[in-house]
Amino acid sequence: MGVLAGVTGVLASIAPEGPARVPGRRRARPAATADDGAAVIGERSPGRRTLDLTVRSPVLDRPAHARLLLPRGWTRDGSRTWPVLWLLHGAYGEDGHTAWTAHTDVEGLTEDLDVLVVMPDGGPGAHYTDWWNRGDGGPPKWETFHLTELRQILERGYGAGAARAVAGNAMGGTGALAYAARHRGLFQAAASFSGFVHTLHRDDGGLDVADLVELGVAVGRPGAAWTDVWGEPGAQRVVWRQHNPYDLADRLAGVRLYVSAGDGGGTRGGGRGDVLETLAHTLTRDFTGKLRKLGIPVSAHFYEGTHSWTYWERELHAALPVLTAVIT
Repeated sequence: MGVLAGVTGVLASIAPEGPARVPGRRRARPAATADDGAAVIGERSPGRRTLDLTVRSPVLDRPAHARLLLPRGWTRDGSRTWPVLWLLHGAYGEDGHTAWTAHTDVEGLTEDLDVLVVMPDGGPGAHYTDWWNRGDGGPPKWETFHLTELRQILERGYGAGAARAVAGNAMGGTGALAYAARHRGLFQAAASFSGFVHTLHRDDGGLDVADLVELGVAVGRPGAAWTDVWGEPGAQRVVWRQHNPYDLADRLAGVRLYVSAGDGGGTRGGGRGDVLETLAHTLTRDFTGKLRKLGIPVSAHFYEGTHSWTYWERELHAALPVLTAVIT
């Protein structure tokens, strides 16, 4: 994992600035709750369609947030439900639940869709998983927070229905496909933009996903051991395989899939190119190859480009009709 120092500069160059906080009005309302007591403890409306939730969860060690983009005609009176599009963010920026609205035109893009868009906090470098924690479990449990607690809260208090799609960029792309595979039937469509979708891929001379897990934990959760996420890839290989989209590919049969990645720029400019996107490109090609061997349809797009929001916004435009055709 000697490439960690080299990739740190790349990560710093792509981590976006946090968006300005827009004043909003907090409203006291009865809290929607999950079965385990997770509850909304705050609401904020920074825009006409935007509703930010603060959630207290027993499976996390701090309050978490989710940003909703509300469809036209949305009410919380229980008179109807809406299909749900989950958008998951990447690992290294400071934006969290605001990343997609800060760096893409998702608000305008979904203006006329009859869909509730959910953009949850996924934790810095937390990898959309319940951490292994040396086999002891316990916080942080992001997978439980998203797919049990937050899902129940949204269904009970915010009109979320049972038709769901999930998509994400970078770490969020890995999470999107892992969520769809690990929870069969929960999502009818899934997309990964520059996701690291084969977590057990090894490159002893370069960057691999274990390096990214180590760096993500060092940046996002100082003091924790990177092996707290899934253990060590060799010794705890079973745990890694249980969360690896490549190893779970057969469980994606029946899910409408869209995956994409850029080539990292390569040597077109005379340099090494974008090492993160180059890795995502390699892993996404491996993943699509396995899907096709299994006879599982997938829409794939490989292009000239880097690990950046310019391309992820474009890919969201391309993927959105694929995702929404299944859930609306």
